[in-house]
Amino acid sequence: MALITSFPLFTILLSLFSGVLCFLLKGRTAKRYTFVLEIVLIAMVSAVLVYVIRTGREFTYTMGEFPAPWGNEIRSGVLEALMALLFLLVMICSVTAGHRFVNTDIDESKVNLYYALLNLMTAALMSLVWTNDIFTGYVFVEILTLTSCGILIVRELGRTTLAAVRYMILNLLGSGLFLLGVVLLYSMTGHLLMVPMQRTITELVRDPEVLRNLTIVLGILTIGLSIKSGLFPFHYWMPDTYGWATPTSAAVLSAIVSKAYIFLLFKIYYRVIGIRTFEMMPLRNILLVLGICGIIAGSAGAILSNNINRMVALSSAAQIGYIYTGLGLGGAAGYTAALFHILVHAVTKSQLFLTTPRLAEVSGGSLLFRELQGSGLRDRDAGAFFTISALSMIGIPIFAGFSSKLQFGLAAVGAGNRKLILVMLALAVSSLLNAMYFIRTVIRIFTDAPGKKKKAVHRAEFILPLLALTGCNLFLGLFSRVAADLIRTGLSMFG
Repeated sequence: MALITSFPLFTILLSLFSGVLCFLLKGRTAKRYTFVLEIVLIAMVSAVLVYVIRTGREFTYTMGEFPAPWGNEIRSGVLEALMALLFLLVMICSVTAGHRFVNTDIDESKVNLYYALLNLMTAALMSLVWTNDIFTGYVFVEILTLTSCGILIVRELGRTTLAAVRYMILNLLGSGLFLLGVVLLYSMTGHLLMVPMQRTITELVRDPEVLRNLTIVLGILTIGLSIKSGLFPFHYWMPDTYGWATPTSAAVLSAIVSKAYIFLLFKIYYRVIGIRTFEMMPLRNILLVLGICGIIAGSAGAILSNNINRMVALSSAAQIGYIYTGLGLGGAAGYTAALFHILVHAVTKSQLFLTTPRLAEVSGGSLLFRELQGSGLRDRDAGAFFTISALSMIGIPIFAGFSSKLQFGLAAVGAGNRKLILVMLALAVSSLLNAMYFIRTVIRIFTDAPGKKKKAVHRAEFILPLLALTGCNLFLGLFSRVAADLIRTGLSMFG
């Protein structure tokens, strides 16, 4: 029992150690080591998830046995373990399915550096999931930012360098705002641990003046993490960042890095501010409006794109809008919908970004739609997996996207007539736009193009990870109640 409660800390320490170790290894060895590491981490997190489900309670690991306010804590319940498992599953699938492009896109002498950065990124992701200390959260937000820029710029193309610089500037702005919010919260509460912070805030907000000041502080924190996660109108860095990255980088950045920032923000709402205090603030309605704007703007941008990676990237902006819409709806149903969509988007978007380069590879290396005609026939594996993900994004029944949109619809029903109308209209318009650009793409890639004869080779290292992601997609679509129940159980522990 005591050993299992140490596993969250081990996932962080092992990843940090592995990041340093991979600097010393050769590229191929670093790749194999990273694969083994991810398997070990998945086993640890799975054990933690089973443990917290069986015991029905979360646990806290106090590092160094120092109490608040000097100590640092790791806290785990069902929700943290579920998110950690999701991040690790997407990471291992992205590393495995995209490793061939890592070898071709990155100089051989820097491949080990790439896997070192991925391992340091894994440490940051695990820390953001497990930490119960808001300043530790800031430290690993910075590590996540630096490693994200690293896995972009290591490709050494002019466009990736420009995208990495833009990504770095915007993310540093977000980090600065987040740090300012942390400092202001500390000055108000005298704590950095999340739960003691919440206890103090609960007492302070009885004064209306303090509540107004706290709303401003939380607004600063929210803007900082919204920039980093790509909420409208801060989503314009996405097309170049995801579109020009090597496939593994695009899959990881879009599917899990942006979700880690949102999950940290949700922890602040729920565990630092307190969900009742948060729901007293006007910030929730602002998130709802910006989320709906993101849904429409991202979908409209995707339909106007002439490049498949830009289309998928702008579609990510729309999906981020869905998550913030759930936070804006509030209540158990709204938060469940938002967290469920994190799961759905992670497995679906990673699959899209892992298939598009395969379609481009059999189309003369071009990502332009006019060159992709027939690519699904030349690479049937990539075409089939892309189609599955596209149908999920549209919201076709049996796939995860349908269950997610159903969750949002149910959350909107209990949120009042105005919010119900707004959310239902956004869901309808978004689904229509999704259908237009994804079905158009599927038709194009499966329409024969005479004269283009190059066909792809079937590769197990691509097919098996994509089958795993497809399996997760179908599970979330067919057995959504299981995942939703786990999220609700996690929420009951979360505060």
